[in-house]
Amino acid sequence: MITLSTDTNPEAERVLISLLRKLSAKEKLDRTLYFSSSIINLSKRTIERANPELNDAERNILFVQYHYGQELANKLRNYLKNILKKDYFSKINFLVIS
Repeated sequence: MITLSTDTNPEAERVLISLLRKLSAKEKLDRTLYFSSSIINLSKRTIERANPELNDAERNILFVQYHYGQELANKLRNYLKNILKKDYFSKINFLVIS
């Protein structure tokens, strides 16, 4: 068997892959969602620590920039500016994503 990882013992990798294959679709999805959520939270915490002077909206825009690119971050920033002009932002706080 060709190993997928250069830093893992081939037998350990074989056992891990075997265990993962035995999981139900729900268990696989649960693990994927858990890991994805963990990575998102770690990224947001890192952004918050590195940019304590930014508010939640600015940190979320920075998150979008880092993970989805400058173009989408600019579109989000412009969208939020339009909302502010319409005074909707004071009524809803949808950008604070937990």
